[in-house]
Amino acid sequence: MKVYKWKKPFGKNAEYFIKWTLIASLIGGVGGGIGACFAKAVIWATAFRQGHSWTLYLMPAAGVLIVWMYCRCHEENNRGTNAVLEAVSANQEVSLATGPLIFLSTVLTHFVGGSSGREGAALQLGGSLGSLSGKLLKLGKRDRKVAVMCGMSAVFGALFGTPVAAAMFAVEVASVGEIYYAGLLPSVFSAFLGANISHALGVPAEAFAILNLPKFTPLTAAYTVFLGLLCALVSIGFCMFLHSAGKLYRKYIPNPYYRILAASALFILLTFLLGTREYHGGSMQLIEHAMEGHARYEDFLLKALFTAVALGAGFRGGEIVPTLCVGSTFGCIVGQIMGISPSFSAACGMAALFAGVTNCPISTMFIALELFGGEGMPFFAIVIAVTFALSGYYGLYSSQKFACSKTELEFAHINAEQQIK
Repeated sequence: MKVYKWKKPFGKNAEYFIKWTLIASLIGGVGGGIGACFAKAVIWATAFRQGHSWTLYLMPAAGVLIVWMYCRCHEENNRGTNAVLEAVSANQEVSLATGPLIFLSTVLTHFVGGSSGREGAALQLGGSLGSLSGKLLKLGKRDRKVAVMCGMSAVFGALFGTPVAAAMFAVEVASVGEIYYAGLLPSVFSAFLGANISHALGVPAEAFAILNLPKFTPLTAAYTVFLGLLCALVSIGFCMFLHSAGKLYRKYIPNPYYRILAASALFILLTFLLGTREYHGGSMQLIEHAMEGHARYEDFLLKALFTAVALGAGFRGGEIVPTLCVGSTFGCIVGQIMGISPSFSAACGMAALFAGVTNCPISTMFIALELFGGEGMPFFAIVIAVTFALSGYYGLYSSQKFACSKTELEFAHINAEQQIK
């Protein structure tokens, strides 16, 4: 490990500041516009689907179109968000086609009701933008990595309206235990600019109100620890479930066209058997109900099932919004059983699951702060720390590296994919 012991002249620091302020402003501005367009496209697709139930029957056609687009662009082996993480932690590049493909395929997925989120698309759109910007500006390899982080934070912040969390997530997610501080200032600038541009264009920021926030006492603190333990188990199971679904699809249905057709049929069948469409798309209504203190015992399991069926076969989007849905509904249920504010428990569940599946505890604390406000931070800090520590080395992103052990002061040198194997 390289250790810097000398002090750089102020001129060098000023040069870095001016250079990355300009680059971050460029990427953040463009990223904010792209993020706003994408957010509005997903909102339109969701609203249209909810008003026209027949869109569900277009799922096979939409799936085939998604596969065809990726094959046509020679991106059938595109690793999605994993490729973006590798562009930061290694010397991989994000292809130019990644951005347009994930934009169109995610909108199509939401249009027909596929259970997915938006953050995967945000990271891929931003990563593609950052990579392209690095090439156009003729940046070196190291600076291109920072440009990718700028793009990630800009579009993520534009979509969710959480710029601080977006900036920290960009510098924290690629390698657990290592924070890319060289990308912090540019990512912060890009995230805030992207979020403000998106907001000015009419995209609302995500925020939730906690009903009946309990006082911080030894009893409620103990309950939060217990909830964190349960959420760690759920996060491990959710990650294993999603990864296993993809492997089973590829093992038994190697052809991507047949695979996505089979998934579409299964998705439609499950919808009819259950008689509800609450598990389609991002299921934001389930999150809102959970934050109001209402959830059914089966909600978190069925949301995980619908997400695995859709994303495992090749539909696009992201896993984070479904993760938040699983976490909120599970936390709400635990709160109902234990008799402790289901709304508060739902918020803790959301934060805990995010930390468990992304292995980004600092980013999660900022997300909790921006989504729920600061009054519940003592609880969020506890539940996030507990879930992060107990969730092991599982994660949504197989390319995510673990530079340090979670439990010992030593280097780990493993990644999520090795843990799953």
